[in-house]
Amino acid sequence: MVLLPDRVVKTYRPGHGDARAREIRALRLLALHAPGLAPVILEHGASRAGVLTMSRLPGTPLRGRPLGAPELHAWAAALRTVHTALPPRELAALPLRPGHQRAVTERLRRWYAAPADRPRSPVVRRALDAGRAWLAAAPPGVTGDAPDPGAVAPGVTPCFGPGDGNAANYLGDGHRVRLVDFEESGRSDRAWEIAEITEHVAGWVAEPLDVPALLRACALTPAETARLADCRRLLALVWLFLLAADDPARPRNPPDTAERQARRLQALLEN
Repeated sequence: MVLLPDRVVKTYRPGHGDARAREIRALRLLALHAPGLAPVILEHGASRAGVLTMSRLPGTPLRGRPLGAPELHAWAAALRTVHTALPPRELAALPLRPGHQRAVTERLRRWYAAPADRPRSPVVRRALDAGRAWLAAAPPGVTGDAPDPGAVAPGVTPCFGPGDGNAANYLGDGHRVRLVDFEESGRSDRAWEIAEITEHVAGWVAEPLDVPALLRACALTPAETARLADCRRLLALVWLFLLAADDPARPRNPPDTAERQARRLQALLEN
C-alpha cells in the first residue's frame, strides 16, 4: 500500500481478487448510501489489475492510543452509520461476509483436530480445553450450524459489516471517525461486528480499549447484548489459537500475549 498526500494506492496479493471485489463493492455502496464515511474510488480499471486507487481520508488510526468519551462516541456513531447504511433490500441481497460464525467454527474444529505445532503453556492448554467444551455445548445459533448461518434472532439487527475489527482501520480526526479496509465486508449483524472490535488483539495488547464504554455508546438491544457475549467467546477462542501459534523465534507479539489471551478467554467463558 502506498500512501500519497491525497490518495492511497492499494495492491492486492495474487489470488486475492475476491477481497478486491468486496472492497470495490463496499466503497461503491457507501459512496451512495453513506458519503464521506469511507474512501472514494479513484481508479480501478483493468489497466492496473490487482490495484485500487482511492481517496485518502483525514484522521489517525484509533489503534494504540487512549480513547476518551468523545472518541468512543464518535466511533460508535461511525459504526451505527456503516451498519445501517444499506436499505434492507440491498442488504438482504449481499452474501454473508467471510469470517462469519460458521466459517469461524469450522476453522476452530480443524485446529482442534490437528496436533499443536507449538508448545503450549499450562494456562493456554486449560483455556483451550475450556473453549473446546464450550464450543461442543454451544447451540447452532452461536456456532453457525443452523440451516441459515446468517439468520438473526428477534432483536438482533442485520447490518452491513466492514469485516475487520482492527482499530487501525478506524481513523479519528477529533470530531468524526471514518473507516478503511473492506476486504472482508458483507452481510452480518451488529453483535458479530462489534465483537470483532472488542476481541481483536489490537484492542488490548498495547493500549486497552474501554470495552464497557464503547458498548454503552453502541446502545445494543438486550438480544444483541446476549448474542455479543457468545460472539466474543467464539472470536476470543480464535485469537487464542492464533497467538498460541506465534513463533518464539520470530515473535509478532510480546512473549506473554498468548497467556494474557487465555485469561481473557477464561473470563469470558465464566461470565
